[in-house]
Amino acid sequence: MSSRVWIVTQLRDGELHPASREAIVAGRALAEALGTTADAVVMGSAVNEVAAGVASLGVSAVRVADRAELGDYVPGPYTETLLAGVADGGPEFLVFPHTYQSVDYMARVAHGWGAAVLSEVVSFAPDDEGLAWVRPILEGKLQARVRLRGEGPVVVSVQSGAFTPAEAAAETATIESQSGPAELVAERELLGIEDAGGDTVDLSAANMIVSVGRGIGGPDRMSLIEDLAAALGAEIGASRPVIDNGWLPRDRQIGSSGQTVAPKLYLAVGISGAIQHLVGMKGSGCTVAINKDPGAPIFNVSDYGIVGDLFEVVPAVTKALQESA
Repeated sequence: MSSRVWIVTQLRDGELHPASREAIVAGRALAEALGTTADAVVMGSAVNEVAAGVASLGVSAVRVADRAELGDYVPGPYTETLLAGVADGGPEFLVFPHTYQSVDYMARVAHGWGAAVLSEVVSFAPDDEGLAWVRPILEGKLQARVRLRGEGPVVVSVQSGAFTPAEAAAETATIESQSGPAELVAERELLGIEDAGGDTVDLSAANMIVSVGRGIGGPDRMSLIEDLAAALGAEIGASRPVIDNGWLPRDRQIGSSGQTVAPKLYLAVGISGAIQHLVGMKGSGCTVAINKDPGAPIFNVSDYGIVGDLFEVVPAVTKALQESA
């Protein structure tokens, strides 16, 4: 039985992008809902090792396009390779991680394939009329429940943090070579990639994050957060008011207009929990909130909550961590 769902993975620095593991889980769940299987697609140059790793993540098969022209990402060759693959393999759904790269070319793929597009999907569920999809709208202030009309293929991107990353499975999938077009011509030349955040960390890859809100009061008190993060070995994030006030740089912002994260531990300090912030961290494994307001919305999404003055609680927690180290 041919797979109706293909999961288009992404590589970063020669390794599987973390968001691809989330897309794999979403694609597998979609395939299960449709009563079919899910294949993964790996495109790049010298990707045998990556493909072998993807084969252990619970997919039915791994379709590999390993060509020198795909070594550096540019949209044309990636689009043409994928369109050739779907024309030959006949899937009904393509599932992408929602990243800057996938957003750059998935619309081209959808246009060439004649497909509908669903971007930043956070969940889906079958009902009596088919599949109902949930995605954020209005910069994450609301979530829309939508249904596709008509027939035809569908291109889906999965919001980072919405699905738990895939772990290795007991069985290993088959690996198949995808040749693609005989000639791949790039319409642009990649001169280089520059991280807009400079030398700062990618918060989406952090295992632990201490995130600070306006409750910290000002930049002169930020050392409390720095000490706590150092004791935990965590990175520092922030809600929008902290960024807008200039207390931390813009690349530390978490939320609908910042980064989307899914660490194993998310410690929210002095954050009330506006919906714009929650959409950026709701995929965290364990959320701990410290806030003096017992009615703060952040407690509604927290696994553990500490109601108290952060200027008393944070130093006490930091001291306990330091003494236990």
